This record gives sequence, structure tokens and C-alpha cells, in this order.
Amino acid sequence: MQNTSNIFPPVNQADSDGFLCYSRELNPDLILEAYRNAIFPWPYDNKHVLWFSPPYRCIFEFEHLHIPKSTPREFRRAGFTLSVNQHFEKVIRHCATVPRQDGGTWIIPKLIKAYTETFHRGYAMSFETLDADGNLVGGMYGIRIGRFFAGESMFRLCDGASKFALLKGIEYLAANHGSTWLDAQVVNPFLTQLGAQEITRAQYLRKLRGTLAD
Repeated sequence: MQNTSNIFPPVNQADSDGFLCYSRELNPDLILEAYRNAIFPWPYDNKHVLWFSPPYRCIFEFEHLHIPKSTPREFRRAGFTLSVNQHFEKVIRHCATVPRQDGGTWIIPKLIKAYTETFHRGYAMSFETLDADGNLVGGMYGIRIGRFFAGESMFRLCDGASKFALLKGIEYLAANHGSTWLDAQVVNPFLTQLGAQEITRAQYLRKLRGTLAD
């Protein structure tokens, strides 16, 4: 199964790392077209944006979510509460400061601007973890198109805050938008311990097409 974009090349032209093409522009129209076709941006520098469609994609099937028994107790002790779309730009800017293995970040000012514009169009969301005093201590942001949601990045300023944003975000998406799965893009140990799994690009495209068609 292939993408049907009039802007991006067919995803089967991506290399073994998933790199598909590059552009100088990054704006809401490109972002939404990309996500509708199993592609996501990864800014390389201030001039170039790389576009990827990896051969494998990490997703959460909500029915297979694994929540350790100690997690609800951990959240109650911390006094966390959830807010939604109240601090989008703060969340994305916090995510830009999360330490990366290469010492850099793909969340550069160009990306922050484009995703904030996408948020104001109603196609990006943030899930925010607040502590007992109402301070922002964690969060996740991503793209939502109908029932489809792709998580972009998370941050935490205290233990458990990003996990709270993710799990409560999943609850919110299921209850308010009828979502049944979430695109987590790249697998890591934190995600797999919560039940995330990798699927092939072809499997991902089938799920995406079915979700966007609903």
C-alpha cells in the first residue's frame, strides 16, 4: 500500500533509515499532508527539513496498553492533574530542551512556529501534567486529525510526569475523539514497557487509511 500524496514521493522510495526527501519549507499544510501519508518531519538545520517514513513504526493499541499496578498510586501520591491544550507552546518549548544523545534537538524555532500554527488551526494538541500547585511539570504534544493522533515528543520535570501525560492523554483521546491507537513513531524501552509495539510501514498505512476514512 502506498501513500496518495501530490506533494511527497511514494513512501516506498524512502531509504533503509526511512529518509524520503527534504524541503526548505515547514508549514501546517506540509505537516498535515505528511501525517496523512505516513510521513513526519525532522528538521536537520535552520534551512533544511528532512521527511521520513520509516520501514517500522511504533504504535500503541489502546486495548493492549500495559499499566503497572503501582502507576495509579504513583500518580495519586504526586497529586498530578491533567489539562489539555492550555499550555501548548510551553510544552513544545520544554520538549526542545530534553537532552538528546547527540546533544542537539530537532525542535528548532522553525518547527515550534509551524506546529504552533498547526495548533491554532485545530490540528495539534498538548496534554499537560500539572502538580498539586498547578505548575506545569510534564507534557506531550502531537498532531490530531480526526481519530488519528501522532505523539511528537514528551518532557518531564519530575518523576512520572511524562508517563501521566501519555496515559491520561490516551484516556482523553479514546473518550473524546474515539481513538483506538496512537502513533509513537520511534520505539524505545519506556514505550515498550507500557505496551507499545512496532509494525511495518505497510501495516501502518492500512491502519492510518482506515482511521482517516472513518
